Amino acid sequence: MANDYENQRVKKLEALRERGINPYPYSYQVDKSFKEIRNEYEEKIDVQEETEDYFSLAGRIMLKRDMGGLLFMTLQDEDSKLQAVFVKDKIGEENFELLEYFEMGDIIGIKGNVFKTKKGELSIKVNEFQILSKCVTELGDKYHGIKDIETKYRNRTLDMIMNSDSKQTLKNRFLILQKIREFMNNEKFLEIETPILQNVYGGAAAKPFTTHHNFHDMNLYLRVAPEQHLKRVISGGMEAVYEINKNFRNESIDRTHNPEFTMLEAYKAYVDYEYMMDMCERLVEYVALEVFGTLEFEFKGEKVSFERPWQRVKVKDALEEKTGWELDKLSDEELFSEVEKLGKEFHNKTRGEAILILFEEYAEDKYIQPTHFIDYPKESTPFSKSHREDPELIERFESFVCGMEISNAYSELNDPVLQRKLLEEQVKMGEEGAEEIWGQVDEEFLEAMELGMPPTGGIGIGIDRLVMVLLNKDSIRDIIYFPTMKPNEGKE
Repeated sequence: MANDYENQRVKKLEALRERGINPYPYSYQVDKSFKEIRNEYEEKIDVQEETEDYFSLAGRIMLKRDMGGLLFMTLQDEDSKLQAVFVKDKIGEENFELLEYFEMGDIIGIKGNVFKTKKGELSIKVNEFQILSKCVTELGDKYHGIKDIETKYRNRTLDMIMNSDSKQTLKNRFLILQKIREFMNNEKFLEIETPILQNVYGGAAAKPFTTHHNFHDMNLYLRVAPEQHLKRVISGGMEAVYEINKNFRNESIDRTHNPEFTMLEAYKAYVDYEYMMDMCERLVEYVALEVFGTLEFEFKGEKVSFERPWQRVKVKDALEEKTGWELDKLSDEELFSEVEKLGKEFHNKTRGEAILILFEEYAEDKYIQPTHFIDYPKESTPFSKSHREDPELIERFESFVCGMEISNAYSELNDPVLQRKLLEEQVKMGEEGAEEIWGQVDEEFLEAMELGMPPTGGIGIGIDRLVMVLLNKDSIRDIIYFPTMKPNEGKE
């Protein structure tokens, strides 16, 4: 329900209409942005100098000060702010009186000359003005009254209006995405699309969202990963493909997890995980330099350098370094006992699974600088080739920064018989109670692999997490426009 303040705004809206003024016109010519005006004139003109340069501009009123026959407004457009000065003797008394109906939050158009006030403030001396959109709700009072940070994420529009840092953060996210695409295109990868609605889910250890298609009377899953479809494309003869995609996983929400998130997933024929490690580093380097001009960043209070090459640490070596254990001297039972101390559950109770659980507990989040953890136990995923030197391992790496995973990659398994066997084992694990499995038996994916899939390297990079690091944001909700949240039970 509208409060008294908002009711007053609606009355002013109606008063404008009674004067024959449309408070929501169809269009308005804008000659330049405020940033362009500042760049061109800030150092060019002197205090109290008025130019003959005349522009049509538009912005939102963020501040209004009435000094009698003189009225100042601070206007804001996408990137900057600029002062507009209204002089009664210049625009006429009737037009000056109209300014009474203009308030903080309204979007207006102005036409006038560039000049500097006696205080040195670059401004526009207004000759004409027009309402472009009337704001009929509270702006400043509501924003400054926010106590709960959740409201900031729920009302992203207000957050962007009132907080220029939030708007720039979200804008930088898409500049980063733009450069990621640029890099992948330069590498001769083809951007493609795969289905969000899938008959069979897979490609990640995740619990899916389900929905129902009425016409076919069948259940569908929201994509947890595009892996199988992209590999089908590789089997079909395209040799380097990528997708920047939305994935959906029915999981908990915390500072690094949102049920809907963005990933880059890419596959290239005739390469392996070593190639993908190099490409991952080159991609981050390219984006960092193109968007920010540096490879040095701060994240979670730590100085981080993306200078290549990143350190590479075997999973086994990382666990030994952080615990002091000599794994080869520990029996299976001793490793199982360490897992049980953590209250963790096994699916198959193997040595490799125990090492993986202990690595995730004691080692993976302890490395600050960009690190590729390599050569995982074979139990960690069913989609990777066995390590060419040790059949108990797979050729997989995950990249971490400040203890947070940002990428996952394999020398992709392309043996269809083994792939079927491993997926069947995943299904069995699900039947035995595992909540998150790596997918179901996808016959169409397996049929494509049976036709012959070339040796392939694949990688998935978490866009949201990479953006968090590059923008030094501790929560994933800071860099997603509309994070998943419970519905608001009432208007604030």
